Amino acid sequence: MKNISVKTILFVLLTFFCACNTAQKNEQTMSEETEKTLYTYTLKGTDTQTSYDEAMAVTCIQGIMNRGKTRLYVRSNSFTRPNYWMEKFASEGWLSDKVQTAVSSLDALVEIAGEKLKGIIIWDTSVPATINLATTLAGLEDGIVLSPEMAKTYQNKWNLPVIKDFRGQFTGSETGSKKNDAYRWAVREFIETGRCNPHWLCLYEDSYMTRYKGDVSYVVTRDWAVYNRAFVYDLSPWGDETPFDDSDQPPGTDLQTYKFMLEANMKQTNGRQMTEVAGFFSFAKYSNIPDYPSKHDPVPTEWETVYLISPYNCYQNTVAHNCYNQSVHSQAPVGNMKQGRPILREPQDGKTYICILMADYDSTTPLYDFMPTHWDDTERGAMPFLWGINPNLSETYPDIMQYLYRTKSDNDYFAADASAAGYMNPNRIDPIYLPLFVEHNKKFYEQWDMSLSPMVLDWDEPTDAVKDAFLQFSPDGYATIVMDLHNTGGKLPQPHVWKSMPVMELINNACNFSIAGETARIMSSDIPAPVGNQPRYYFFRIVWTSPNKVIDAVNRLQSLRPELDIEVIDPYNFFHFFKLTYNNQQ
Repeated sequence: MKNISVKTILFVLLTFFCACNTAQKNEQTMSEETEKTLYTYTLKGTDTQTSYDEAMAVTCIQGIMNRGKTRLYVRSNSFTRPNYWMEKFASEGWLSDKVQTAVSSLDALVEIAGEKLKGIIIWDTSVPATINLATTLAGLEDGIVLSPEMAKTYQNKWNLPVIKDFRGQFTGSETGSKKNDAYRWAVREFIETGRCNPHWLCLYEDSYMTRYKGDVSYVVTRDWAVYNRAFVYDLSPWGDETPFDDSDQPPGTDLQTYKFMLEANMKQTNGRQMTEVAGFFSFAKYSNIPDYPSKHDPVPTEWETVYLISPYNCYQNTVAHNCYNQSVHSQAPVGNMKQGRPILREPQDGKTYICILMADYDSTTPLYDFMPTHWDDTERGAMPFLWGINPNLSETYPDIMQYLYRTKSDNDYFAADASAAGYMNPNRIDPIYLPLFVEHNKKFYEQWDMSLSPMVLDWDEPTDAVKDAFLQFSPDGYATIVMDLHNTGGKLPQPHVWKSMPVMELINNACNFSIAGETARIMSSDIPAPVGNQPRYYFFRIVWTSPNKVIDAVNRLQSLRPELDIEVIDPYNFFHFFKLTYNNQQ
């Protein structure tokens, strides 16, 4: 064998080194490209049983894939908001560096998810509650929820094992109700064992009235439950009648199960954290609609739900429907935001000061879906408004909240809407947990530069302890709406200043805007003729209405009541003026 020269050896080694270096660089480039890939999947429809089953599988995959990084964004053929927000954040926002890659089929999506998916969970279509049990288990076991029909089509094709088959498991032998047997079993298996994240409970409508018509509005939210490993349920808060979906159950069974779940979850939190109930009761199953002559109308049913959950340190985020891609939006980077403050002035004698709360953006559905219509109004900024947005929504849609802060005018201000950092009845909190309540709210109020609580919803006027709690995170003002369904309270607070915090009523009569003239007349009815020369203060709530319409109503009010010398002012001067006036009276 001929001797190999040193030059040849060096050449071979150099070639090998270069090849390794190139491979390493290629691998790194591929990894970086993979990190930047955001897969998009468009739901094929929203009007058939098959559409429902498809959406269920996709949202399970989405919740699993998005843990730790943004990997899957879901679009819709019939609902435009996912495209609206993607355009906002992909053009110049936090998703601008992502490369969007469309996935054309469910088979392809399962292949992309790969080993992240551990198996399938089959729910029992004859017991609609099991779709919520299956969703809960999907979050805990990284599974895909499939109907029996879907399982028959895809199980062998995807070569995935069955994690759980719920068919035939619940017969009603425990409670007289298959539905309640299912939830009580799930509470024992998933909550009492500490498997679920106790910060989240998801009140998502089951399949009883939705699957047959392909209503996916409460399916597309489920990526959030899977992503957070949350417990999912659907129960009535009423104990005096049977629900529409389970009319043969012993009356009050749903409520007993509801309390059983809340008690179990509260034991898991052990006073260390509050719990968000993300979701909303089913109007069609638990309140008075044409097909179900319930004793209870929808709004009282909403209030009863909040009344029920509040003693368990729970607050509601009323995710009513169509809240897409929460597991994506929630990962947007966010820091402490600033909204600024106006220069404080002095009130003038003889004036009638009005402040307008642009209300009910306290939950993800109105923030995600309704807000853009009103925020994009070209007349926004022409009059000072206080926009009610609960700061705890930053756990779900922080990018949307930051977008609002970035695009606000000098006449736009933000404050918590329903109650505080979450919709609850503060008077229903056990006093021993008020420090936890304060800690929870301080975190969110400070992050979003809020110091007002303009719409505290409760069953009675605030106790001294509750006012002391709000003083610690809402020193610039407190306003309340009181609704007593149990005949145990119902008293509005007299306007006063509590240890430097203004306290007053939020006027609710004009909340449901119809036409400008009618709204002006309703507002006028709440303002009596002036007596004396002291300034007066009226704080109005108006729900889901564009600025131009509210401005029109206020202008009509000023024309209708010229003797009032009305001025619409920003919320900080409003409460500041109020404080100066009422301090002089005390």
